[in-house]
Amino acid sequence: MQTVTLYAVPHSVYAGRARSYLIKAGIPYREKAPNSDHFAEIVLPKAGGRNSMPTVELENGDVVRDGAAIIDHFEEQNGQAFSPKTPKQRFVSRLFDVIGAEGFNRPFMHYRWNFDDENLDFLTYHFEMIVGKGEGRAGVRDFLMGAMRKATVSFGVTPDTIPVIEAVYADQLAALETHFLDYGYLLGGRPCIGDFALMVPFFGHLGRDPKALSLLQRDAKAVFRFSERMNRLAADLVEYENQDEAYLAGDEIPGTLVDVMRAIAEDFVPETLAAADAINAWLEEKDVEAGSKCPRSAGMAEFQVRGTKINAIAQPYRFYLLKRVQDEYAAMGPEDRQAMDAILEASNMAPVLEATLTRKIGRANNLEVWL
Repeated sequence: MQTVTLYAVPHSVYAGRARSYLIKAGIPYREKAPNSDHFAEIVLPKAGGRNSMPTVELENGDVVRDGAAIIDHFEEQNGQAFSPKTPKQRFVSRLFDVIGAEGFNRPFMHYRWNFDDENLDFLTYHFEMIVGKGEGRAGVRDFLMGAMRKATVSFGVTPDTIPVIEAVYADQLAALETHFLDYGYLLGGRPCIGDFALMVPFFGHLGRDPKALSLLQRDAKAVFRFSERMNRLAADLVEYENQDEAYLAGDEIPGTLVDVMRAIAEDFVPETLAAADAINAWLEEKDVEAGSKCPRSAGMAEFQVRGTKINAIAQPYRFYLLKRVQDEYAAMGPEDRQAMDAILEASNMAPVLEATLTRKIGRANNLEVWL
């Protein structure tokens, strides 16, 4: 099997999804920081000019940018090995693909950038990986760190919102902990697409930075073990009596996972609905040509969680992923759809089926584009 090059660094939040997939799929890879002349001159133009992690370069020179696209590429090659075959599990797997990529932005930014006593030395060391060697390294490193620190506000992390961010995250962790005490992965003894997406928040930031890691190791040990398990080739089910390396039989969605969905919905649903409204208003104001690239943000979404107003950037990428969830629902037969409706109502996730944009999003030249 050919070795691929993964352009990423350990503390990159979005790289966690692709790295975990390569490990679990047994795909040989070497990881490099995206700071070489080769990356700038050869890889970056093929990545649509967007310098983002993760990006992979294949042995034949082809380049795939973005974690979801990387997994799509290899899933197509390996017979959809980590995509459940049954309809409800496929739906839930895709839903967690969105949740993992987009649903923990506030806690992972807050717990990285608002605890300098615990995190600063660790982050300073790691941000030097991006800069590389040479004169002025410290200045560039500090500039990058400062820019990321300022970005916490754009995700809705402010002194006024921090109490609710911490409270909601604590409840989400508690629900995840209960689930992972009984199951190694979301849907049983085998990872699905949604598990890989959870490695977006639960590796680089929430499962590795000193402050956030200490919370997992103290309050959510099974979630911590999940983050370890996802970066091992083996199923690593040592603590479970049932070690079947398979999805749950009968298209089962366990009650503990419905509880996780409910805990996440409290924050995820109002933000998704507000972001759809904000992006649709932005589209109405702009003359957006077909084939033009989607911005990373398109307006601001204002919503409330537990009576606290939050303003966060509205990201079209959320709806690129969410459309796949909605497509899975549309493909269900009547009986499966009825069963899925019951789960969505019980978890308070039903509104995400109606959260749509007035323009579809596709991909071209390794970028998300308006259709």
